[in-house]
Amino acid sequence: MLLPLALLVALSIGFGGWWRGALAWLLGVGATLGLMFALKVAFIACGPAHVLRSPSGHTAAAAVVCGGLMVVLANRRHWTAPIALLAAVVIGVSRLLLGAHVPLEVLVGAIAGIGGALVIAACAGPMPPYRRSRTAVLAIATLLLLHGLRLPAEAHIRGFAYMVAHMLAVCQVNEDEDALWHSLPPPAAPASATLAPAR
Repeated sequence: MLLPLALLVALSIGFGGWWRGALAWLLGVGATLGLMFALKVAFIACGPAHVLRSPSGHTAAAAVVCGGLMVVLANRRHWTAPIALLAAVVIGVSRLLLGAHVPLEVLVGAIAGIGGALVIAACAGPMPPYRRSRTAVLAIATLLLLHGLRLPAEAHIRGFAYMVAHMLAVCQVNEDEDALWHSLPPPAAPASATLAPAR
């Protein structure tokens, strides 16, 4: 969901006449995503177990998008960090309640996302007159259309991390984890799915 949203918002801002704002948006979002990917690759295979294995990309994405939208839509740069922090807290707590991450992983994601939002605020420059309502409608429509769409990104990142660790021998990976890079696990089944009876 984040990549289509980021690209559409950047195009809307740019064709509205604010190319510096569009580039700042892409820089902040792109840097956040790139950092989270690098951290996941590094820590999934080599991180200390039960401490930091998979920094929360959901938390980072929520923080950079919500904080960045305060810049490119509301032109309220002094609200960038508070709104990014609020988004990180809301999404981070939900990830903890779901058991998807440990607190340190959520904290790392929050720092990355807030940092990305601040990059947008620092690099965007003054906002020229442009149709912010069009960008807002486009962002909301994208969120509604793609809501609920789940891609097995985490599974692919995990497989890639173990492959890199195996090829470069950058850390000691146990046999069970090392076997994961040979085949990517399938996406998680929906919560409503029922187990088929054994034959």
